[in-house]
Amino acid sequence: MLNPTISATSRGALPSAHGVALPRSEYRDAMARLGAAVNIITTDGVAGRAGFTASAVCSVTDDPPTLLLCLNRTASVYPAFQTNGVLCVNVLAAGQQTLSGVFGGKTPMDERFASANWRRCITGSPVLDGAAVSFDCRVVRSTGVGTHDVLFCEVVAIAVGAAAHGLIYFDRRYHDLLPPH
Repeated sequence: MLNPTISATSRGALPSAHGVALPRSEYRDAMARLGAAVNIITTDGVAGRAGFTASAVCSVTDDPPTLLLCLNRTASVYPAFQTNGVLCVNVLAAGQQTLSGVFGGKTPMDERFASANWRRCITGSPVLDGAAVSFDCRVVRSTGVGTHDVLFCEVVAIAVGAAAHGLIYFDRRYHDLLPPH
């Protein structure tokens, strides 16, 4: 339990749920200290091919194998993901920061996909060659929270990369995770 005498702006404390609004900037600064894997989320189907960079991905359960991810409803890719109902979570490997930037910016969709090699799995969503791991999924449920939809995705196939290394985003910077030498 948090100490209620500590102000919302002091280290480590957050206001209680008694109607006190937490400043957006304070929340974002705190979230910068929550390290996360960097992922490129892709889809393809009747609404076309689309992809974006995301760090808001996590496991939900292993029975059935399900993960969740968050997608801003104002994102240009939102209609494609909503209509297609399938996606692939491509977990980036060490050294793939540039690819994250391409999929995280305003780069046209064709140029995004031209910047890497892709294959298909069960759902038809693009699977990134060289990813640490890729989770091919069907969206089984979604719920709206604030500006985002939380997509619950059943994993139907997994493609494991050749090397155990990854890319995380922490303190507003990329960090390569490499195996010990």
